[in-house]
Order: sequence, then C-alpha cells, then structure tokens
Amino acid sequence: MSKKLHNFNAGPSILPKNIFEKASKSILNLNGSGLSILEISHRSNEFKDILSEARELVLNIAKLDSNEYSSLFLQGGASTQFLMVAYNFLYNNAGYINTGSWSAKAMKEAKLFGNVVELASSKDKNYNYIPKDYNNISDLDYVHLTTNNTIYGTQFKYIPNFNQSIIADMSSDIFSRDIDYSVFDLFYAGAQKNLGPAGTTLVVIKKEMIERIQREVPSMLNYKVHIEKESSFNTPPVFSIYACLLNLREIKSKGLEKIGLENKTKAELLYDEIDNNSCFAGFAENEDRSYMNVTFNLTDDNNSEMFEKICKEKGIIGVNGHRSVGGYRASLFNALKLDSVKVLKDSMKELESLINNKWKY
Repeated sequence: MSKKLHNFNAGPSILPKNIFEKASKSILNLNGSGLSILEISHRSNEFKDILSEARELVLNIAKLDSNEYSSLFLQGGASTQFLMVAYNFLYNNAGYINTGSWSAKAMKEAKLFGNVVELASSKDKNYNYIPKDYNNISDLDYVHLTTNNTIYGTQFKYIPNFNQSIIADMSSDIFSRDIDYSVFDLFYAGAQKNLGPAGTTLVVIKKEMIERIQREVPSMLNYKVHIEKESSFNTPPVFSIYACLLNLREIKSKGLEKIGLENKTKAELLYDEIDNNSCFAGFAENEDRSYMNVTFNLTDDNNSEMFEKICKEKGIIGVNGHRSVGGYRASLFNALKLDSVKVLKDSMKELESLINNKWKY
C-alpha cells in the first residue's frame, strides 16, 4: 500500500477524493449513456444539462440573481481575463490595486487599451501586505483587485467600497469563504484551485456591464457573445466543466459558511505553529495573512535540507515557496483535510526539537 501523500500544491491543486472517483467513472461511461465524457458532443443534451446545472449552481452558491448576473465557463485561464476585462471595459481610466505578480500582469495587459491608475501597491515590501489607503479617483471605468495572492500569501479580508464597478481575480480563493459576491460587477477564477481541474475559467458578470462595451471586440474575447451563446460559442472544455459540476455540488451541499470556518481553522493552526516555532517566520503581515496560501521561511536556511527530508518522509509535497519569495508555501485549498495540516505542523515541531537537542539527522 502506498504512503498517504499530503498535497499542498498551489495549483493545479487537491480536489476531494470522491470527485476523482466520480469523474473517473464518467471517462468510461457517463451516467449510463454508454459514452465517455471525453467523447460526447458538446451539443448533446447530456452536456447541455451538465453545463446548465454548473452555471446555475455557481450563481446559487454566490447568492446571485440569474436575472442580474450570468455565469460562464470559458478557456484561457485568468491570464486571458486580464486581457478580456480591459478589451471590453477599459476606454479611459481603470484603477488597479497592485498586490502581487498577478495584479501586475493584469495591469500590463490593461495598458494596451487605456490608462491604468495604480490606486495602491504593496510592492515596496515585496507584496507582504494588503494596502489600506487608496488614491481617491472617481472617474474610473472600473477598479480591479486580486482577492488572494497565491505567491505572497496575502488576502483581502474585506472588499473596500470604491463607489465604482469592481472586477476581481478570485482564482485562488473562489468559494473558500462566505462573502458578499454582489459587490462585484465581474469576478473570474481559473478552475485549478478550488473548482476543478485545469482547463476552464469561471466568469461571473453582471448583465448590465454588457451595455458598456463600446468598441468592436473579437467574438472569442467578447463577453456579450459568450452570454448570448450560453457559454458555448466554441467547443467548451467538456471534462473540466463536468468535474467542476461535481465539485460545485459538494460546495453547495456543505455551504460556504462551513467551508470558510474549516479553512480558517486550518490556517490558524498552521500560523500558530509558525509564530511559536523558533525555526520559522511568517512572510505576510499578520492582519493580511491568507487562509488559502500560508507563506513562511526558515529562520536559518541551513536547516532546509533537514526540514525537507522530514517532509518527504511524512509524505508532504508541494510546500516549496515561489522563487520570488523563497522559503515555503502551504496551500490550504478546500479539499485539503485538517489532518494534513496537522502532519505539517508536527513536521515543523520535529525540526525544532532536533535543532534544540542538537541531534544529527
């Protein structure tokens, strides 16, 4: 029997085991149809039902009215949304809050279409905090922010009121907590964190935003086209959407309030160890620490080989930090069990014990 692995990868990330089991069965036979999910037509009634239910569940989970919002499953990842958002809605000035690499990339794409105003930035401290003071600019087409920063381990704990349309990249904390999704005019998320496998991108857009599109936008990049075609303008990523549907059912059943409490418990357990273990130091400012991505460093880099050996022996994978931050990163996405966090915590304790007792490992 193989050793249990504790998957802390930042994405593609862990998904519930029962989702893998159900999705794998569909590869051989989708719901008794005699066909694989990989071969059914995206125009078939079977897939139309899958797509329709998935889109409805998204709005239901987010507590959004289908008369006011539309949900879409597109392709190209969040990186394509950096471009699409600006292509459709930036004509004069747009405000961006720069809290990390992904925010910076979104700003870069937006500059192709209009003036980008940096409302605030945490670059001065290598993005280890969420800025609280914003330049007060009223004449904006929209404000863009990234709710959770996978690389640096920071997260907006509340969404500021800008009295402007708010667009959010929620790729790494979508449906991880109970928040008011109606504050956003548009939000998007690559599926490969909390939703499903890589291959599709969720977009939720307020329908009145469509009236703001003033330029001729290529069909594939035009939100209006995708809404009119009910997320099937081109062949959608059938299997990825089906796996997302299975997971959305789980999310709906459990509820965002319970999911949020579980994620908070996991994060606080790990942060408590970081703060009380002499071998480790947290990267992000305490008040802005992410519940999804916990970033931390060794207080003595000479201990890295020992710590990584302990992690390997305990089946811990995916904890190496991003190259721009270094150190370590534990991603605590919805499907990660509390027991896995406890294993990581025990590994950190073991390192401290070995160091303090000057044992050779």
